[in-house]
Formats: sequence, structure tokens, C-alpha cells
Amino acid sequence: MASRISQEEENYVRMSLLLTGISPRAARVLFDSEFSPTLLNSSLKKEFNTLKDLQKKRIINQSQWNLLFPRFPDVLDSKTFDVTLMIVLLRNLTNLNPPYGGYDILPSPSEVTPTSDLARIKYYRNIVAHLDEGRIDNYMFNKAWDDITGVSTLKQYHIIPFFKELDETLRIVAGFDTNLHNNLSLEQLMAKLN
Repeated sequence: MASRISQEEENYVRMSLLLTGISPRAARVLFDSEFSPTLLNSSLKKEFNTLKDLQKKRIINQSQWNLLFPRFPDVLDSKTFDVTLMIVLLRNLTNLNPPYGGYDILPSPSEVTPTSDLARIKYYRNIVAHLDEGRIDNYMFNKAWDDITGVSTLKQYHIIPFFKELDETLRIVAGFDTNLHNNLSLEQLMAKLN
């Protein structure tokens, strides 16, 4: 019989859903304000040489390149871009001021700009992506959750209700109980989420 999901595993699942399901919406709001959805294709074509240089430097990978310049042209949509690609485009193709320490370190809580919000999302997404065990301790979870849910773009554009949606989704997946670890093993939970 599979072991039950621990609190640390629940933290991991909740953080993963926050970073892949909710926070990209905040990044997309900023992205779409800088790159008008109706002009996205022409905006990227104008920057082809810059984007090609980013590809040569391996800042943009082949999969991302294919999204930007598909073989069979289609209407480009930022909804197909992940947070990483949106951040690459925002930091390299716009005049947005980067966070004080850049995009690769966690900004201080007092820095509340849209780009520092992106850096927070990117920072925690990278941490979660490189976890081998699928566990986040309570201290790290609480700090990351507070940092991410405090993102001003989430508040400004009324994305906070999606956090309630996230918790409701977790309750449904876990069998309508608010304590995931009392209901399912990690394997069972991940299978339901996929």
C-alpha cells in the first residue's frame, strides 16, 4: 500500500500548482501590456535578429524558438509561452527597469515593481524545478507562498481569486478534504493532477 502524502509533499504540490497554474497569469498580464496580443507576431518579427542572437547564446532554446516562429505560421498567443520565455522576452525586448539585483536573485520584500514580481516568480519556480524529492518544508513553503501571493501584479489585476480556485481544485482532487495528506499518497495525487 502506498504511503500517505506528507505535509512537505502537500507543500510541494501546492507550490507547483501556484507556480505553474496561477503565477503565469500574472506574468502574462505584464507581458500582454508590453506586447499587444494583436501585434505580437509583428513585434517579434521586428526583433528577429535580437531573438536569433538570444538563440545562439542558448538563452532561447529550440522549443521556445518554435513557439516564437512556428513552421506553419499561426496566430501567436502569449498563452502558449511559459513564464521563462515571457521573462526572457520582457528583459531583452523592452525598456522595463530590471529588479535591483537582476532577475536571477530573490528581490527584497520592499522592492515592489512588476519586474521584481517576475523575479520572485522565476526564483521560486527555479527552486521547485530543481527539487529532487518533491518536498518543501513548512518554513520555505510559507515564505515562498507569502512572497508569491504578495506579488503586486496578482493583486492589481484581481488574480487573487485564482488562489481560492487553486485551493478548491486541491480539495476536489484530494477527495473534498482540506488536508491532502490524510487522503492520498503522493503518487495518487500526482496521477489525478496529470
